[in-house]
Amino acid sequence: MVDREKLKKELKLYLITNYEMVKERDFYSCIEEALKGGVTILQHREKNVSGREFLGRALKLRELTRKYGVKLIINDRVDIALLCDADGVHVGQSDIDAINVRKLIGDDKILGVSAKTVNEAEKALADGADYIGIGAMFTTNTKGDAEYSSFETVKEIRANVDIPFVLIGGISLENVDHLIPLNADGYSVISSILKADDIYNQTKKWIAKIN
Repeated sequence: MVDREKLKKELKLYLITNYEMVKERDFYSCIEEALKGGVTILQHREKNVSGREFLGRALKLRELTRKYGVKLIINDRVDIALLCDADGVHVGQSDIDAINVRKLIGDDKILGVSAKTVNEAEKALADGADYIGIGAMFTTNTKGDAEYSSFETVKEIRANVDIPFVLIGGISLENVDHLIPLNADGYSVISSILKADDIYNQTKKWIAKIN
């Protein structure tokens, strides 16, 4: 079983990969700088590559995350997660449902689910999720079809569903202060770290801000 109290600490600074965002730089070096800087959990997400490419990148990220003692989560692709021995899987509402993902990955791997309503959060918990991702909180360029979650919805989920959660969507060092009163267990970011000229020091700034 996943230790959810320990997981809450691991969710604090949740980086999602974006290969295209760093294509002019070495992808793995950028991710390693973020890991060195203090990212506490890494999700590998690929939407436009072959399964072979996705697996190849996942295997290299598995080596890096083990080097720095950071959990690796694979977005959507349960098969890739199992092949690279990732620590868990994250699925959205249109992906394989959580209850079947849990059957595939077993009880010892982390299962995350995207949820935008109390009903979705309750179902995620009932189906075996260890944490949920709520958002988008702000405008984001990395997911053009993202629907927004209001602060009131986040408060409602927090009040009614006892499950760790991270906030996602357009979160930056400049706007994260607005989210702190929501008492999230973590903040999920992409461009705020990966677009930085100095990824290591940008990550350090994030850790200082949210600790």
